[in-house]
Amino acid sequence: MNKNQRPSPLPESPSPLPESPSPLPENLIISQENQEKILSELKNLLFERGKLNQQLVINNQENETKEENLYQEMLDIYDSLEFLINYLDNNSKEGEMNVKALKRLPKFVGSIQEKLLTILGRREVKKIDFNGEFPDYNICQVIDREIRNDVPDKSITKIIRQGFKYQEKILRPVEVITAKTEETQIESAK
Repeated sequence: MNKNQRPSPLPESPSPLPESPSPLPENLIISQENQEKILSELKNLLFERGKLNQQLVINNQENETKEENLYQEMLDIYDSLEFLINYLDNNSKEGEMNVKALKRLPKFVGSIQEKLLTILGRREVKKIDFNGEFPDYNICQVIDREIRNDVPDKSITKIIRQGFKYQEKILRPVEVITAKTEETQIESAK
């Protein structure tokens, strides 16, 4: 090529491209029927996902409503306690309580306790009803023993704290004190 000569132009037609891509191996080819099944399953999964998202939103709203209701109920208890404090403050003179106010106190505190039991009951928390003479260790916990010769050994002499359960799960066992005779006391000291 001499200096005055120009480089040759590109060929007028590019090299021909293959008309179709190389065929896929047979194990990678998805039949029309399987393609339709896959698409159908994808549609179903997307539909289920949408339903689950909707249910999640509904559940969140329900939980928020339950929380708000609980807070309202707790505010009722707060108001009752505030009233009690004011009542006691207004009915005491220089450290002495008005006799009428003192007589009303157990009833008023009992009404607060009933409100709390109602709030717990709405949430399936129930007081354990136990009136047995001897502890049922599935629902009772012995926290102390006292010497008593007038009742059988290991019998319940006092319930210290009420027990509570949520559905069938024990949240807090009934806390009791049981009797022990002087003989049991002497034997355990040996």
